[in-house]
Amino acid sequence: MAIITISRGSYSKGKAVAESVAAKLGYQCVSRDVLLEASKEYNIPEIKLTHAIHDAPSIFKGRLSREKYIAYIRAALMKFFSQDNVVYHGLAGHFFVSGISHVLKVRILADLEDRVQEEMQRDSISRDEALALIKKDDEHRRRWSRDLYGIDTWDPSLYDLVIHVRNIATEDAADLICQTARLPQFAPTPDSRKAMADLALAAKIKAALVEIRFDIDVRVDSGAVLVQSEAPPTAHGELKEQITAIVQKFPEVTGIQIKLSRLTPYGEDGL
Repeated sequence: MAIITISRGSYSKGKAVAESVAAKLGYQCVSRDVLLEASKEYNIPEIKLTHAIHDAPSIFKGRLSREKYIAYIRAALMKFFSQDNVVYHGLAGHFFVSGISHVLKVRILADLEDRVQEEMQRDSISRDEALALIKKDDEHRRRWSRDLYGIDTWDPSLYDLVIHVRNIATEDAADLICQTARLPQFAPTPDSRKAMADLALAAKIKAALVEIRFDIDVRVDSGAVLVQSEAPPTAHGELKEQITAIVQKFPEVTGIQIKLSRLTPYGEDGL
């Protein structure tokens, strides 16, 4: 069956929809579980991971730390996705699996005024305070995706299904998602399962290598690993040895290729 990612703004009923979908399909419903898994696996306080995934890069202090935490979160999320039959609601899920055909990507929309009323009731604050908080949260989320991935979370073309819950009840929205998830085009195939396994292994390796260099790129094809990065030529030998030693620890790996481009104080070509 399909993996389902549900993207939503705060107070948009996305959590309720996700839980209903999971219950109807008998799937595991995942959100904060990803942060808990990453916190446990990589010994990082959950609060730091939360800031990394919710704060805009311009707000988060330290690019190295942010890149490390995002790598840990990605690895934890891909671990859940590799199990299949998962509904994930939260930021970033659809970014990490954009090319996987058996992932149904959903966006839940709600009227701003409805969201404001929810915020007012929950925190017992004024309308102006609630409106300011929601707008701030929305802008942080949009800036996060633009700065890290160059895309806007509000762009409908990123999703397979966009549902506005203004006139659609939570259970009806869940039914729409379930019906769509059962369509044959979202059924796993040997190729899509392979692609998911490759992404999951690449994410694990990236999380292991990020301690060496935060800008390392990792790609996997049927266990063959390609690692790319930039470094001063004098560091290439030592860096290759470090990368090889770490990558070889993963039993799924069938081969390693390392490509290091020249990095100088003035850019790759020194000009």
